[in-house]
This record gives sequence, C-alpha cells and structure tokens, in this order.
Amino acid sequence: MSIIKEVRVNREIRAKEVRVIDPEGKQLGILPLIEALRTAAQYDLDLVEVSPKSDPPVCRIMDYGKFKYQQSKKAHEAKKKQTIVHLKEVKFRPKTEEHDFQFKLRHIERFLREGNKTKVTILFRGRELAHPEMGKTMMERIIEEMKPYGKVEQLPKFEGRNFVMVLTPLSSQKPS
Repeated sequence: MSIIKEVRVNREIRAKEVRVIDPEGKQLGILPLIEALRTAAQYDLDLVEVSPKSDPPVCRIMDYGKFKYQQSKKAHEAKKKQTIVHLKEVKFRPKTEEHDFQFKLRHIERFLREGNKTKVTILFRGRELAHPEMGKTMMERIIEEMKPYGKVEQLPKFEGRNFVMVLTPLSSQKPS
C-alpha cells in the first residue's frame, strides 16, 4: 500500500518534461508535461509517474484506479501468504508428576507442529533452588522427547529462579 501513496498522478507531477510510455508499453519519447497530459486525456486515461527518480521522470499512461486496485490485491495476497510465528510458553515445576509432564509435553509437541516457537520454563521456589540438577535432567528429557518435532534454539539456562530454554520447530515441518 505504501507504493500507492508515493505515486504522483496527472497534475501532481512536478517535472517540466517527462518520458512517456503509452498503454501498450511503447515509448512516446520525452514530452513536455502539458503535452503528456493532453496525450493521456486523448486515451481517456491517467498519466502516472512510475519512476520519479530518473532524469527525466518516467510516466505511464494507464487507468490509475485499476492500478491502485491491483496493488491492493497484491498486498492482500502477500499478507495472506506470510506466516506468523508465535512464542508459546509451557511451565513446569521440578516436582512435576509423570502424567502432568506427559500432558505438557503433548502441548509442546502441538505448538511445534503448528510452527510456533516454544519457551519451556521450569519454576523453582524456596528449597527447590538447592537442587538445580532436577531442572537440568528435566530439560534434557524434554529435549530428547521433542527431537522429532523441534530443535533447541536457546540452550537451557538459569534466569533468576527459572530455568529457561526455547525450542523451535524443525524446518521440514509445515504448519497445517
């Protein structure tokens, strides 16, 4: 959409002389602006400045409304095709029981299959901080279990009372 705002049309063109291209794509040569506008009027179309930085500026005779519509369609298509990667977070505790652990692993697996990055956090409270090895073994287990779905982007590290790592989906997987 930003391309459309920069384009000058008809009387907005400031150059004294312009290189003119007709609707079929043939060059009409360098013409004074008034004559170029008259030529565009004969075709019953607009004079659109397509390359303002060249010397003299290049103008094309075209239907500006149709051009704007096509540009907005292209922008819409490009926006539709782009993929947005979200960062999902799953939190564990060092004493998380096996069933809860498996349940959360399935969440991580789903997030990675959907193409999202996943932040895995192990929260330590009170005396649990005396046993960081519990968190380290849990992180290693998570990495091992998630190998078919994703890889480690940020290695596990301690940040305050939390043990944090980031998993990213494998490039071969496509969001469905």
